[in-house]
Amino acid sequence: MKLSILDQSPISADKSAREALNASIDLAKTADRLGYNRYWIAEHHDMSGLACPNPDVMLGMIGFETKQIRIGAGAVLLPHYKPFRVAETYNLLATLYPGRVDLGIGRAPGGSAEASMALSGNFLENVRHMPESLDELRKFLHGGFPEAHMNAKIKPSPVPSTPPEMWLLGTSEKSAQAAAEQGLPYAFGQFMSKQDGPRIMQNYSETFGAKYPHQQLNKLAAISVICAETTEKAEELALSNQLWRIQQAKGEGDGKVPSVQEAKRYHYSDEDMAMVRETANQTIIGNPKEVKQALTRLETMYDTDEWMILTITHSYEARKRSYQLIADEILENS
Repeated sequence: MKLSILDQSPISADKSAREALNASIDLAKTADRLGYNRYWIAEHHDMSGLACPNPDVMLGMIGFETKQIRIGAGAVLLPHYKPFRVAETYNLLATLYPGRVDLGIGRAPGGSAEASMALSGNFLENVRHMPESLDELRKFLHGGFPEAHMNAKIKPSPVPSTPPEMWLLGTSEKSAQAAAEQGLPYAFGQFMSKQDGPRIMQNYSETFGAKYPHQQLNKLAAISVICAETTEKAEELALSNQLWRIQQAKGEGDGKVPSVQEAKRYHYSDEDMAMVRETANQTIIGNPKEVKQALTRLETMYDTDEWMILTITHSYEARKRSYQLIADEILENS
């Protein structure tokens, strides 16, 4: 089983955005040492509880601080950008960090409608042109423009010896089908989807295999996990995450991840408790052996040997410890 990390760079209550970003760099260094396969950082815009609007800048820092782990965006929100600009940026990263750069592509806005307008104008119109943008980006990275095409005359310099590996990220059947049709690796965000992940992954594999029978199929699933030395401790740590989601849904608070103590003091309505149960059901919470058992069960259901783990706790040290315990249980025993 391969393990990877998805980091949204959350800002904890009583912490600053700078502290959150430094914690992300520290987490990537830890993941590199522990043997995680990939570290991806997400893109969000004008969201007070998340510190990273620009994965590209963070990856430049993280690549410098790590040695072997693959680094990438999870994801570059392509409707906001011109493909040539994205190709230039990730070719530059792949030149600096050869054979280690992933380019995850998504189509979500990553923020409010107002933020999308400020970034790229008519976002929905840009989404409509997503297939053409994907195709153009691939051709910039790997070639393929007809000789007479205007884009055949330019290169997204510098051109690395090993191009960045392009992935399509999504949470639905539509994104999986798009990845299969394009012959792209696919990352399914189970942590933020209520859809049938195993079926979506199976359909992706079947469509991909039928269209590209001689091409290697790469896929992974991203899932929320909170691990601690004991089940009780993991469940306590999860309280922060559960309250954070409630506050996001209700527009309460300052957007930052609340402490465990605040979560214990909060007065939960029946509706809140239903959301707590839903969040708990979508998250693996437990000690290292329980986490391994859960991932092993899901490995067969999703037909993937790579899990991208998202862990959000109020304490950055508890988050890092969670990844440490999982690696010690799974990677050292694999």
